Amino acid sequence: MTDKKKFRKKSIDRLKIAQNRPHYKKDKYIIDKLYRLIKELDAKNIMLYIPLGIEVDIMPLIKTLRAEKRELFVPFMEGESFRLVKYRLPLIKKRFGIKEPKYSNQHRKKEIELSIVPIVGTDPTFRRIGFGRGMYDRFFEQERKNIKKIVFVSRTLSISSQIVTDHYDLKADIVITPEAILNRK
Repeated sequence: MTDKKKFRKKSIDRLKIAQNRPHYKKDKYIIDKLYRLIKELDAKNIMLYIPLGIEVDIMPLIKTLRAEKRELFVPFMEGESFRLVKYRLPLIKKRFGIKEPKYSNQHRKKEIELSIVPIVGTDPTFRRIGFGRGMYDRFFEQERKNIKKIVFVSRTLSISSQIVTDHYDLKADIVITPEAILNRK
């Protein structure tokens, strides 16, 4: 087993433990930090995710941003990657238990000012360790030029002391967890 796989497994185990403990305060803390960043950047076009159980529950943030009429985009899985679609209700449960809006022909034509991405962990290079399917990596390989700032979020700070990621893994500008806010210089 590679160092990356070992680290991923250990990080997922930590997230599962965190999921079984009260996490409302942790999620609220992260949401507050994200909301301040959105206001500071005056971001109008935002990429988000629809959370799984072990991920930060950003649904309250989505509700607030929708009320403010900001343009929200979420992943819509297609094959080995995904494309962004406008967030809209109802959500339908798809592969891997991921919820998505119904299929949409509405294509994003605007630059994304802020992308909020869930992580399992990271390393000193600020590269993402996710669930191991590579969907975010493939998406960002094509779309990175259209996205200004990337923020990783997680309920626990899981950072490897050694570099365990690959050159193609997605890199963040900021990592926000309840334990720390890390800015890449």
